[in-house]
Amino acid sequence: MAPMHFDGLVVTEIFHSLQGETSRTGVPFIFIRLTGCNLRCTYCDSAYSFKGGQRMKISEIMETISPFKTRQVLITGGEPLLQRQTPALVQVLRENNYEVSIETHGEISIEKVVNSARIILDVKTPSSGMNREGFKKNLPLLKLSDEIKFVIASKEDYFWAKSILETSSLPCREILFSPALAAKNSPGSFPGIEPQWLAEQILTDGLAVRFQLQIHKYIWGADRTGV
Repeated sequence: MAPMHFDGLVVTEIFHSLQGETSRTGVPFIFIRLTGCNLRCTYCDSAYSFKGGQRMKISEIMETISPFKTRQVLITGGEPLLQRQTPALVQVLRENNYEVSIETHGEISIEKVVNSARIILDVKTPSSGMNREGFKKNLPLLKLSDEIKFVIASKEDYFWAKSILETSSLPCREILFSPALAAKNSPGSFPGIEPQWLAEQILTDGLAVRFQLQIHKYIWGADRTGV
């Protein structure tokens, strides 16, 4: 991470692509992927963002994104709220008429950004190995327009997430269930789940959730092109 006196952010990559997830799947977005994360989830697909990155001032970030013909921006990671200048970046983006979304694991307070950005709270399920339930302190801060995502990588994950829906007050309109296939390059790290099983289980149980696939991976493959 950058020293405390640095007045910018450490950025892994900035690119223009279609949103692969959430209720805005298929919409052109600018992606700003910040460097660093304090979790090590088994099913993480962006571990390359844990270290390295490039120091960029907010003005440099704004200059980089200016050619892209969309006003939608997703700040992701890693964990974007680890960097103290993330709220300042959000403010500048809003001042320049961008609509801002932030994907976060929810273990860090969203208080400084929740009123300026659409929050996608990625709740860590048991298969992640990082199921510490720190997200619960952020639930009261969420808006109706925010979204909560559960990555389902096993049947245990599904029934755990289902119990959260039944026992917790989730204030968001959009609850996302996203299947994670077994990792071919890391056998045994997490069980994986078949999309058909998850889709049929949602229908059987009558859950008021949005089933989602990461469409960017079907278009470009499981690489860095997408979120």
